[in-house]
Amino acid sequence: MTIVGTPHQQANLESVGIKNPKTIYWNITPAELIEQTILRGQGQITDTGALSIHTGAFTGRTPKDRFIVKDDFTADHCDWGTVNQPFDGSKYDALKAGLVAYFADKDVFVRDNFVCADEDYRLYVRTITEYPWSNLFADNMFLRPTQEQLPTLKTNWVIINAPGYQCPNPKDFGLNRGNFVVMDFTRREILIGGTGYTGEIKKGIFAVLNLELPVRKNVLPMHCSANVDDAGKTAIFFGLSGTGKTTLSADPNRHLIGDDEHGWSNAGVFNFEGGCYAKTINISEDTEPEIFRAIKHGAILENIKFIDNTRTPDYTSKEITENTRVSNPINFIPNIQVPSKAG
Repeated sequence: MTIVGTPHQQANLESVGIKNPKTIYWNITPAELIEQTILRGQGQITDTGALSIHTGAFTGRTPKDRFIVKDDFTADHCDWGTVNQPFDGSKYDALKAGLVAYFADKDVFVRDNFVCADEDYRLYVRTITEYPWSNLFADNMFLRPTQEQLPTLKTNWVIINAPGYQCPNPKDFGLNRGNFVVMDFTRREILIGGTGYTGEIKKGIFAVLNLELPVRKNVLPMHCSANVDDAGKTAIFFGLSGTGKTTLSADPNRHLIGDDEHGWSNAGVFNFEGGCYAKTINISEDTEPEIFRAIKHGAILENIKFIDNTRTPDYTSKEITENTRVSNPINFIPNIQVPSKAG
């Protein structure tokens, strides 16, 4: 086994059951993750330098394939039903065993980040992925520690992500099919198998915060964008996916706090994330200039088509999906609030 990059002081994947990986790429730079994606034939560079990838069979989240282990904490705090589906905790270890065994003799990409811009509510997240571009997505969307902070981080949650793994006997586990997202609040792990759609990574952590912050911290988690003016007045924008939260919050006359996920505490509003994840269908520089200009080196474009014989994205195309997206670090947007919180 070879380790490349900047491992955490607790650099041991055996603690989560991954044994005998080929090479562990630990906290390598975005440029190196892009390079690894290109070398593996998993992406292309656009004419603005962004990385274009396809997420595979799934181009959006699959809510019916997401489950939460019913344990002492979640039993009384989850609104169980078609959205929050219970998973039998006695079957979790066996499901995980198949997933982690899949990583044997494969390259593994590991990323240490945190979520919540307000330090009073911060959680540290380790994302372990099969693909380099999934790892880049985690680094784009979560908050990024400095090189000095890395050795001292204490991981609170672990995400294990393997798009190439399908559960061979899903019915035995109560799954609907071979792909799955299973969250365990006792082990503090999220298992993602059989889907390459990157949104499952960030929405998994959003679900964690949706449950932990109100119950443990008296904080309201919100699916909204937010910005603030020079006088310190905060605005929040609620709406379903695709209704304009990101577009409205990227206002050149206001400071962007974040485009999707926030907490509201007694001290104010704070961003959960360190990036933006905007829809790109029909995007143009005239209609959404801040987002359009953020599609550059370091950003990830998902499931777009190119104009024939070019590397120019065709943002009008719905051939793969209407849910085409760009993931980029929040500092690709001008006029951001630093740190990402306000009153």
